[in-house]
Amino acid sequence: MEIKDLIIRRHSVRKYTEQKVDKSQITELIDAARLAPSACNKQPWAFYVVTSPEILSELRSAYKRDWFATATTIIVACSNHAESWHRPSDGKDHADIDISIAIDHLTLKAVEMGLGTCWVCNFDVPTVTKALNLPEEMEAVALIPVGYPADNIVPDKNRKSVEFITTFIE
Repeated sequence: MEIKDLIIRRHSVRKYTEQKVDKSQITELIDAARLAPSACNKQPWAFYVVTSPEILSELRSAYKRDWFATATTIIVACSNHAESWHRPSDGKDHADIDISIAIDHLTLKAVEMGLGTCWVCNFDVPTVTKALNLPEEMEAVALIPVGYPADNIVPDKNRKSVEFITTFIE
């Protein structure tokens, strides 16, 4: 599939079939994520792949949506602030930028593989931190449910035009 087609087809899937995602497929997703660029190549990320019914239940309590409970796998994308690059001029931590690029790679790879994902940021961080026993320097940034979409409908994307978001300085 061409990259533009992947970008167009990638959308937030909010209903999954009961079919489990194979571990080798998850490994492919993580492999795509790990190839993402990061500031100074620090790669300050970690991915927790959750299929355990007990931990899934805890994660679901951190984001209480019926559709979220339909995913049989949830990847918790984390930033390691102790390993990330900080810009010298102002100390800006690039961990969130780096993990965002990695997640984007993961979600595009999922589309290529016929899987669906959704980028969930509106969750209770302390609940997830406790469920995964994350160390202090590790921040849960996003919950990524992964599964087989219950339908193949790709919604229209309502995005600002290129002209609206671009300023050429010549």
